[in-house]
Amino acid sequence: MLEPQSGLLKEIDVLSSPSSRLGHTASVIGYNVFVIGGRGDPTQILNDVWVLHAVEKRWTLLECSGSIFRQRHRHAAAAVGSNIYVFGGLNGDLIYSCMNTLNIDTSEWSEVSIQGEWPSARHSHSLVANGPILFMFGGYDGEKALGDLYSFDIRTCLWKKEKTSGVAPYPRFSHSMFIYKDFLGIVGGCPIKQQNQELALLDLHHRVWILVSVDSVGRDIWVRSSACIIDDDLVIVGGGTSCYAFGTKFNQPVKINLNVLDSLYGVATDKETKPVIKGQKAVGNSLTHCSNHLQDISHSSNSHLELGTPNGDKCTDGKYVSFQVEKRNAKLAKDLLKKFGWLDLRMKVQRSLDGSHIYLPITRSFYHFYQKECVNSTNTSENCQLGSSAVEGISLNEVSIPMALSFLLSCGGFIEIDDVTCTRKVCKAPQRVLKELVCSLLKEKGMPRTLLEQLPSRWERLGDIVVLPVNSFKDPIWDSIGEELWPIVAKSLSAQRLARQGRILPTGTRDSSLEILVGDDGWVTHQENGILYSFDTTKCMFSSGNLSEKLRMAHLDCRDEIVVDLFAGIGYFVLPFLVKAKAKLVYACEWNPHAIKALQHNVHANLVADRCIILEGDNRVTAPKGVADRVCLGLIPSSEGSWIAAVRALRAEGGVLHVHGNVNDSEENSWLAYVVSSIGNIAQSEGLAWDVSLQHLERVKWYGPHIRHLVADVRCKQL
Repeated sequence: MLEPQSGLLKEIDVLSSPSSRLGHTASVIGYNVFVIGGRGDPTQILNDVWVLHAVEKRWTLLECSGSIFRQRHRHAAAAVGSNIYVFGGLNGDLIYSCMNTLNIDTSEWSEVSIQGEWPSARHSHSLVANGPILFMFGGYDGEKALGDLYSFDIRTCLWKKEKTSGVAPYPRFSHSMFIYKDFLGIVGGCPIKQQNQELALLDLHHRVWILVSVDSVGRDIWVRSSACIIDDDLVIVGGGTSCYAFGTKFNQPVKINLNVLDSLYGVATDKETKPVIKGQKAVGNSLTHCSNHLQDISHSSNSHLELGTPNGDKCTDGKYVSFQVEKRNAKLAKDLLKKFGWLDLRMKVQRSLDGSHIYLPITRSFYHFYQKECVNSTNTSENCQLGSSAVEGISLNEVSIPMALSFLLSCGGFIEIDDVTCTRKVCKAPQRVLKELVCSLLKEKGMPRTLLEQLPSRWERLGDIVVLPVNSFKDPIWDSIGEELWPIVAKSLSAQRLARQGRILPTGTRDSSLEILVGDDGWVTHQENGILYSFDTTKCMFSSGNLSEKLRMAHLDCRDEIVVDLFAGIGYFVLPFLVKAKAKLVYACEWNPHAIKALQHNVHANLVADRCIILEGDNRVTAPKGVADRVCLGLIPSSEGSWIAAVRALRAEGGVLHVHGNVNDSEENSWLAYVVSSIGNIAQSEGLAWDVSLQHLERVKWYGPHIRHLVADVRCKQL
């Protein structure tokens, strides 16, 4: 927790806590903080909701119902009243464009029916509330940074693309946004500005942008920072970036006083003159209290002079050139080169093998200009003395061309001529890469372009295997070019191995019919929620769509409980019960020999074999009786065939049954009533005097049109 007046940072000692994550959102309503989703690791994308009760200093996992809220990170959220609005986000290669709402009074998710000018799918954007209006800016759509501004009226559910005047902020993502009085503010983000941080302010009355430079003491890099308004102060916490050449930089808290923004009406908003706000930089764990004020500065006439444009051409005899400089001088040298247009932005910054020097790619014009200056320089020692102090203590905005050249000449840098240089890679969405390569192959083979309609728009990653959906490349004609096609698809999706999902076979053992397209075998190790699942993908099924339910089971406290899993599989729920919920003992019933082999491997790999008893065969025969505090019936479309075995497995005092099933959304209530009454009748027939009731209903996912995967938590209590 940061105390903004004293600047003290301290850790809050709380009871329990969510798993570590990034890319989540945190929304404050009253004295509670609602944390939604995020990413635990590259394969662990979350959709859980945790609540920090600030007064009581404790976390709780919110059990949500309603429409499905899919796993995501880098989404944006804003709270209005008792509702939290969430837009966009990222899950693997899927970028969302939907608006979901969480009502904290009912703990129900709903998807908003969108009207008006619907924004494109994006992630790493920002969303803030100003009364009943939400404002959204920027983000990344998979190919480029966005610079659009939208508003959303929660009363009419109407999106509107805002029309503004003035100098608009540059397109960006991973930035922060805030509301202060009648201003909407944007700060930081990618791409990173090399000069003073820019604060973009939108006058909400007149829809006019004003750009303000923030004279931050430490030239902070505000990427993925948290920003909030406290009284008249903008407090920015955390964030930073990692740079190949210059290392990693994280920011200390900064406080910027905004009280003087009212005076910005009528301030010039052209690019030649900007007002400047001085920031307060944290020192250690406290903020340095310095005066905050606005002042006008005018850039010198040559501060925007460019001697050439970065054209990426070879500079001399078909070779490339770079400016080699010691690492300690590289940051300032790069800033100066970029300021005057001398840095070739199409090329990569590189470093020497021993890491002592940095190679900065330069333009053709600077190469000739610098060579001329070196020849004209007659007093090297005098020049070095001047250069070492030429830019000391001066803002980058105030550095002139002669001062920059003096520094570059004196800092030990020199021109390096290379035969080969590395250009920057233009990032493309994998769907686009796949389409381009497959299109080229179809053209080469004289096959119709209409086949491109069968390319997948999404896929699943299991370890190093990319699994294509069952309906992709479904035309048999694809098989005729399979030897050339599948390696291209694997390369497009950065996959070591490639497979295509088949239908789950309608056998009692629910065998997988997955087909390996690239690779020798289907054995894979997949990590999810910190748990290792190893299995043969061609023999055993695995559903990533059940992650939310596995997380729910993992967050139970089962330290003194005995659990029976009647459909253990490879350990879908067995492992969360053992590894995360710390169950005292788990009986794992399974009759698929391939799944049993994987389960035996997994309990040892996760170091929980001593608390797991594997029972091979039909659970109606092998399941233990009268021992369980909790029974998991994780079979869909229905587990009814084992309800009697589940009741018999519970202790005489009762316990909890987690009953899975696929249910038509119009029959949800009748299914729940049937489950409860059936369990009650079975208990009565077994001579058990129990009160049977529905403790909780979990809507896991949509299985098909109007078909939901539900889990009914049925409480059985001895009368």
